[in-house]
Amino acid sequence: MPDKMQVDDERVLKRSVLLVSVFAAFLTPFLGSAINLALPAIGRDFNASAIELGWIPGSFILSSAIFLLPFGRLADIMGRKKIFTYGIMLFTISTFLIIFSWDIRSLILLRILQGISSAMIFGTSLAILTSVFGPGERGRAMGINITAVYSGLSGGPVIGGLLTQYFGWRSIFAFLVPIGIISLWLIFKKIRTEWADAKGEKFDWRGSVIYGVSLATFMYGFSKLPSTSGWIFLVSGILLGLLFIFFEKGIPNPVFDIRLMLRNRVFAFSGIAALIHYSATSATGFFISLYLQYLKGFDAQTAGFIMISQPVLMALLSPLAGRLSDRYNPGIIASTGMGLTATGLILLCFVNGETSVLMIVLLLAMMGVGFALFSSPNSNAIMSSVDKKHYGIASGVVGTMRMVGQMLSMGIAMMILALFIGQQAITPATYPGFLTGMRTGFIIFSGLCILGIFASLARNGKLTSPRNQS
Repeated sequence: MPDKMQVDDERVLKRSVLLVSVFAAFLTPFLGSAINLALPAIGRDFNASAIELGWIPGSFILSSAIFLLPFGRLADIMGRKKIFTYGIMLFTISTFLIIFSWDIRSLILLRILQGISSAMIFGTSLAILTSVFGPGERGRAMGINITAVYSGLSGGPVIGGLLTQYFGWRSIFAFLVPIGIISLWLIFKKIRTEWADAKGEKFDWRGSVIYGVSLATFMYGFSKLPSTSGWIFLVSGILLGLLFIFFEKGIPNPVFDIRLMLRNRVFAFSGIAALIHYSATSATGFFISLYLQYLKGFDAQTAGFIMISQPVLMALLSPLAGRLSDRYNPGIIASTGMGLTATGLILLCFVNGETSVLMIVLLLAMMGVGFALFSSPNSNAIMSSVDKKHYGIASGVVGTMRMVGQMLSMGIAMMILALFIGQQAITPATYPGFLTGMRTGFIIFSGLCILGIFASLARNGKLTSPRNQS
């Protein structure tokens, strides 16, 4: 039986880890949602095309996706707290430098650095939480953590819209610098424990390089479709991805243990469901933000208030969904959420220039409920399905599925803009093309989400409540 002091120390550690992870979890989602509202202002400042504006969120998502798995694995070997801390440092520095960006290229380059720092943060945060919180209480902790993510998403449109409206888009980044500094203070002050369950194992540098190049090549090709070079890069990325899978199967300490996917049905289908869900939803905010500001004529502040319905419901309901996933089959809860999201996307396919703002709010709210029911139960299912030594990899998979899904979603959006608008800026002359492209995107996303329901249900035969798992 542990003594009272040990129990108190454990309680303090849990509270501290949860506090720090919540603080850090707020940063990048806030920035992502705030940036969507600032895109028209950035476009005016830098005279950027619609495709270049797409690369502002796209470059961040791509670099995050490339580095999430490697940093998740590196954290298992070197220490999760160490990688997490370096991530907060790099995020704070790159955010400060963006305030002084002088053209669209410098902004995109610094957004790449921000994406790398985000990979270091999100590739370790769930692993740290899982290391501290055991089965039966893990879902609640993840629900709180995901609430912080969604609080960032809900605060981004409102605060970002206000800052952009009155102080310019650079003020969004200035707002985040002190938050990054406070996060670092909390880490050094509150967390003194380190976790490195795979300490001493070799890091797979070659696999990491193949993985990164395959993702970068694939995404670049996606953005260049339907040109010939786009197809060449796209196919090259797929072939490199297949090479990565075969390479990882043949080495003892891979950056991503493919055997987890092949032998662990819950892990595999939960990861696939997450990939599909984020692929089907992530560009929704990008499209709706541009739709509200260009076609509806709202300023950034008003558009932010309209878009807040989705992330607010995500933030409010995620803790409840997390607690439910500790007691009941998380796969069933997540599948229900995916179904609600698919319904919202199908209805968005009918949006046109005359659609009422109330209808937009209601559809975003429906998707918010669906997202809340899906996200924390699905993450709980993934993290509860692996051994301790794979927590970093599993955390990296959760983040990677999110980022690769976001990357694919933005890739689809950018491809659609290239098809219907080309390299032109969004102006009244291109509004019809933008509207047709947006609806086409929602049709594609609806189809993906319907497939995702089947992927989510496929794992349920092997999945029980985490409370009942050893």
